Amino acid sequence: MTPVIADAVLDITGEVCPMTYVRTKLALERLAPGAVLEVHLKGSEPLRNVPRSAREEGHTVLALEELAAGAFRLLLRKQQGR
Repeated sequence: MTPVIADAVLDITGEVCPMTYVRTKLALERLAPGAVLEVHLKGSEPLRNVPRSAREEGHTVLALEELAAGAFRLLLRKQQGR
């Protein structure tokens, strides 16, 4: 399987909700439809809320992987046509 290469990377490990998704949404808005955003996040609320909010807006969660020290890597594909 070919690894997914992100078009942009966003680190929100130091942010708290609701700013975690606000920053993610702004980053997605800057990308072309179909582009991939890699988001680094930390904490139970962002881990629950960011993927859920992205799905609700029509984006695709490609992967959610645990990194070191309780951080996670989330790959989102921006919705086509937005």
